[in-house]
Amino acid sequence: MSDPAKLSPAFWIQQLAEPDRVLLDEAAIQAQNSKLYRLDPSMRDLRALPASVSREQVLGWIGAISQLPKRPLFNVQGERIADAALHEVSEQLALDQVPAQQPTRYGLVVRRAALRSFPTDLRVFTVQGDTDIDRFQETAEFPGTPVAIVHASQDGQWLFVLSPRYAAWTRRENVAEGSAEQVFDYQSRAPRRVVTGAGAQTVYAREQPALSKVTLDMGVSVPWLTEHPADQPVNGESPYAAYVIQLPVRREDGSLSLAAALLPRQADTGDGYLPLTEANILRQAFKFLGERYGWGHDYDGRDCSGFVSDVYRSMGVQMPRDTGRQEASPALVHQSFSASDGHDARMRAARALKVGDLVYIPGHVMMVVGQVDGEPYVIHDTTGIAYRDEQGAMRRVKLNAVSVTPLLPLLLDDGRSYVDHMTGIVHIRP
Repeated sequence: MSDPAKLSPAFWIQQLAEPDRVLLDEAAIQAQNSKLYRLDPSMRDLRALPASVSREQVLGWIGAISQLPKRPLFNVQGERIADAALHEVSEQLALDQVPAQQPTRYGLVVRRAALRSFPTDLRVFTVQGDTDIDRFQETAEFPGTPVAIVHASQDGQWLFVLSPRYAAWTRRENVAEGSAEQVFDYQSRAPRRVVTGAGAQTVYAREQPALSKVTLDMGVSVPWLTEHPADQPVNGESPYAAYVIQLPVRREDGSLSLAAALLPRQADTGDGYLPLTEANILRQAFKFLGERYGWGHDYDGRDCSGFVSDVYRSMGVQMPRDTGRQEASPALVHQSFSASDGHDARMRAARALKVGDLVYIPGHVMMVVGQVDGEPYVIHDTTGIAYRDEQGAMRRVKLNAVSVTPLLPLLLDDGRSYVDHMTGIVHIRP
């Protein structure tokens, strides 16, 4: 597991017969993405929302996500959170203020924005002293993501929003509200720059703080203003060494405006999505190697399902956000396993895995990087692993990062193997 050579994408690429063969071309990816939005109930085409939404719809969206865990909750200091404090959090939902019918409103996310199950910054944990997984943290959305705005918290500081693949609470300042025409025109505007690195930041702009050092994660796509005059400064700086892009900005009254920002030319970006090839899958995945695990995209990172979906997004492939939704998606090619599938059948499936295949066990997903002597290896964003050492003793290692490991030795905490508890494999290829 500690062989440094295996920590480079070049090691895995050199083993491939056709590393640059296109697995799905642009038309096939677009068809798959359309199928995803048509068939997968976890995905949402915001353009298809009705002109107004009912109280029942809004309460259903909120009720599906704003549920307190059954177990006791602790704060970052390890102290038990009182029931009264949790009651106050629940009161912020303001469910009695949802109208019988309301117009559908839209906005664009203006910064990397946390989406949470409750309208609060309170961080809560189910294991005392373990502050890695905040149970109120759901995911993050990124600059330029369209959302529908359907409710506000009791104190008015939070909005309940629907994004294309999630519904949750985010701070009001993370969203600029505009018309449907403004929002969807921005989403479809071309040409675009796509972030192909682990992340990129706009150039520092003293004149426009809202556009200064804005973080754009892998796969984020923004309009590229190719006709901007080369001799016209952007936010006090010449665009000579940067791309001029367009980002949403929130005015003081909360409304949407669009403004130019600079994205350094040396940043890892492209003028379109990368071709879907095995070599690109490996290169993109390894750009996150060693990044701190971040449940729900916390800590400016990502978790296991966020990791694989961000990698594939850089090649134009859309995926549901969570492991369960990815594995069960009717739009993705998958192989499912049940209790009736024995060890031998699972081992045959494991040894047939190809680069980019996604392997699921309960609550976790791993991406295949290749095989060495018939043994599959995976890259995954994981809190830790367990395996048996040469003496047969159980070893537990806290990784808390994007890591490369062999698949077959991995064990659950109770000693059962990952392979024997595979629930599915998803293939992003024909």
